[in-house]
Amino acid sequence: MPGITTSTVLNTDSALKAREIDFVTRFDKNWDALRTILGIFRPIRKEPGTSLVTYEAQMKDEALQGGASVGEGEAIPFTQFKVVESKREDIVVEKYAKSLTLESVSKWGAAVAIEKTDDAFMVELQNKVLKDFYTFLKTGTLKGTQKKWQKALAIAKGAVLNKFAGMNRNVTEVVGFANVMDFYDWLGDKEITVQTMFGLQYIKDFFGFSTLFLLPDDYIPAKTVIATPVENIDLYYIDPGDSDFKKLGLDYTTSGETNLIGFHAGGNYTNATGETYAIMGMKLWAEYLDGVCVVTVGTTENIPTV
Repeated sequence: MPGITTSTVLNTDSALKAREIDFVTRFDKNWDALRTILGIFRPIRKEPGTSLVTYEAQMKDEALQGGASVGEGEAIPFTQFKVVESKREDIVVEKYAKSLTLESVSKWGAAVAIEKTDDAFMVELQNKVLKDFYTFLKTGTLKGTQKKWQKALAIAKGAVLNKFAGMNRNVTEVVGFANVMDFYDWLGDKEITVQTMFGLQYIKDFFGFSTLFLLPDDYIPAKTVIATPVENIDLYYIDPGDSDFKKLGLDYTTSGETNLIGFHAGGNYTNATGETYAIMGMKLWAEYLDGVCVVTVGTTENIPTV
């Protein structure tokens, strides 16, 4: 009687689905952790094609009206303010793809080749959103100069507190952004705990900042500090699980609650590669551009003004 051969069948579709779920879940958890550090609220969902706008509060008159020149019984002149649009940018869906050859998996094994490249892919996607945000912050219109780095931090924080008080806006916490080498140059032999999360270095409760982020030259130039209230920062996103995308036959795995990223994995038999695709429409944004203070360290001292 012929023997019976048994075999175990690997459900490839289930394995790929689990990998997709793991990727989007970890991505969203990373951003939840970053939001907690920044102090910003839940991400705000936007429709594709939505424009994000920043504003500036401006005086209509050349100078503040009133003061000691107003005589007894005289009408006090009004200083008129207006809010104007200062910057507009569309929030769009961005598309990314990564491929991994059969030879790479054969050489290094799936645990190394697939997991390590997925991790690297995720870091690059996160950094893309952050780098865009840092570039945006550097366009803040509340600008000044100071001779010392520590004084620049203090003036930057004071300037945004003063600005928001003038707009009758509450501020609970202020976050800062500085060049990492400037910080260590100032630090010397002082004992301060620096924390790290997915490549970001930061300090909690530093000189009155709820969080001070320490960034490389590519993100924040040397001799530059930036400050803004957490109330001025929002995270906007387009939901990759939007039903309209599925009408194209594009079904991306999402996390199921706040869908910041869509992810899909599959094999390409034509060239024997594993391919992964990611889409996201994420943007960190400041509502008031004149609520972002940029102070440079140099040879002069100028209090930030718009």
